[in-house]
Amino acid sequence: MPGLLPEAASGVAGMPAMPPDAVPALSLDGVTRAYGAVRAVDALTLGFARGRTTVLIGSSGCGKSTVLRLLIGLEWPDAGAVRHDGMVLRRERVLEARRRVGYVIQEGGLFPHLTVLGNLGLLPRHLGWSRQRVRERAIELAGLAHLHADLLVRYPAELSGGQRQRVALMRALMLDPPTLLLDEPLGALDPLVRHDLQDELRAIFRQLGKTVVMVTHDLPEAAFFGDRLVLMREGRVVQDGSLDDFRRAPADDFVRRFLAARRGLPGASE
Repeated sequence: MPGLLPEAASGVAGMPAMPPDAVPALSLDGVTRAYGAVRAVDALTLGFARGRTTVLIGSSGCGKSTVLRLLIGLEWPDAGAVRHDGMVLRRERVLEARRRVGYVIQEGGLFPHLTVLGNLGLLPRHLGWSRQRVRERAIELAGLAHLHADLLVRYPAELSGGQRQRVALMRALMLDPPTLLLDEPLGALDPLVRHDLQDELRAIFRQLGKTVVMVTHDLPEAAFFGDRLVLMREGRVVQDGSLDDFRRAPADDFVRRFLAARRGLPGASE
């Protein structure tokens, strides 16, 4: 794969290579990322299986967003290695590797001076796509994201928050990457819009069958999206499994407190 070195592709010398499906789509191998004396990610080894949705959860500052930035090459490890399909991500070819990963951040990160179509077509046009091909792909994705095609000519300021997040997802999907990274994509939305988009996003994930790594601080949202939850604290994994695993066998008191911290409506049964 362009942008990656095949250090792990053939297995250990004298041993057969792992089947392609057994190699994680993305992984961190003993990765540390520090900012001064603070280790945002601390000797972390974590793999993400292809075709599955994994949700990173934890308190603010636990390192979950840093993990996403490391996976896409916006941050670089001080120690350890980031791997895509078992191969080490390298600085000199990171742009090619990023084209295989769609990235969505909170509030979308759209360019305000470009129309929706302009935002969607920025990278494809750089790669030589024709205007017609960009428009056809945009219309296709608008249908997937339940966004009316007439909105393609609008600017981000002329869209609602939910519409901007739909456009951000469409932009991440323009090149049909096998992997999606989403950093609290619904965190800035009002509850009704967030609820609707949760349903739509989960349906899209299941329909497309992509590898998805999502960050949220909201436990119910994490359980709604992910068959696998990874709870982080101080740059390390505290527990990794399903919500039922967390409930049946919490790893420590921090997990118990994290589960108990979700507050329901007064008078509502849990």
